[in-house]
This record gives sequence, C-alpha cells and structure tokens, in this order.
Amino acid sequence: MQIEFVSDVVCPWCAIGLASLEQALAEVGPEIGPVSLSFQPFELNPQMVPEGEEIQAHLARKYGRSPAELGQARQAIQQRAEAVGFPMRTEHRSRIWNTFDAHRLLHWAGTVGEAEQHALKQALLLAYHRDGLNPAAPEVLRAAAAQAGLDAGGAAAVIDDPQRFAAEVRQDQAMWQQAGIQSVPAVILNRRVLVSGGQPPEVFAQALRQVAAETAAG
Repeated sequence: MQIEFVSDVVCPWCAIGLASLEQALAEVGPEIGPVSLSFQPFELNPQMVPEGEEIQAHLARKYGRSPAELGQARQAIQQRAEAVGFPMRTEHRSRIWNTFDAHRLLHWAGTVGEAEQHALKQALLLAYHRDGLNPAAPEVLRAAAAQAGLDAGGAAAVIDDPQRFAAEVRQDQAMWQQAGIQSVPAVILNRRVLVSGGQPPEVFAQALRQVAAETAAG
C-alpha cells in the first residue's frame, strides 16, 4: 500500500496525525501487508518572513481568535498529543517559522531512503513541537539529519544551497494543491482514499483495512 503523508513541520495536527497513523500501522500491519510511506510538502505559511513571527499574534491574526480561544485550542492539542504518545510541549513553541528549507531536506532524504525520510520527519517534528527550535535554522536541520542517520556532507550540501531541490518541492506542492489539498495533514492511501486531519488511530486503522480489502478484491 502506498501512503502519502502531506504535511508541514510546524503543524501540530500533523505531528498528532503521524503518531496516530503509526499506531494504526502497528496494529493492522500484519493484515494489510507491505506499506510504503512517503512525506509530501505543504507550507502553512509560505510567505513567512525569515525571522518568523510570535505564534500567538500569528494565530490571532490568521484565524481571528481571542487569547482565551487560543488557550483552549492549545490545551486540546496538548491533550490529543498526549493521547497518541507524542511529546509535545506547546509552551515551548513561541514562534512560527518558514519551513521551505526543511521540505527541501526532507525531499533529499526521500531520495536516500524511505526509512531515512521518516526518521528525519520525526526529528524535525520533535525539534519544533517538543523543543521549540527553529526548523529553518541550518544548525537545527543539520542536527535533525544527524539524528536521522543521514550523511552529514550530503545534508550540508542541501542545507547550504537554497536551490537544491527547491524546484522539486515547489512542483510537489503545486501538484497537491491542484489535487485539492488545502489543509494538513492529508493522508492519501493508494491515491484512492483521503484521511484528513489528525484523526485518532482507529480512524486510520479503519481506512487502512478498507483500502487493503478493496485492493485485494481488485
């Protein structure tokens, strides 16, 4: 089964959705057979300035929510993250950043291997959502690549050259937007079934079983 996980590094629901998907795969894996998981780019804030923006001000401006509403949303996100075992620390996320360079590095990791890309995605999600680090900072990207077991020289070559894989990332982003993806996470199973949002593990498990059964039936 082909699973394409469209997401952004600074999206909390993407971290929750990935943890839920991983739990579902651990449960139904023996039933559905081999799975190929790839991570696809989506920028929540493609016009974000290099220095980033204070997150509360950004969310208030973008969604028109009051401080009380933002606090409630933050609490709900924290609880959902805890429920799926993702170590999110919402109090550490004081700013939101541009993520284009992270997507370039993820694209490169995908050319190295599926496991390497998955490990890098996890490292970047933890760097931002657990540790509050800037996923656009070269030193953070290098550290994440090292944690994922990627070649340091290869990673540096991508991080230090803003044109490496830039066209490929933009092309992939445009493809998913043209396919109708307007919010993330968006999880596409065999290019047939879309699971939107940070759903609970049981929702992913049901969708995985459904697609596997339909594929087996031809």
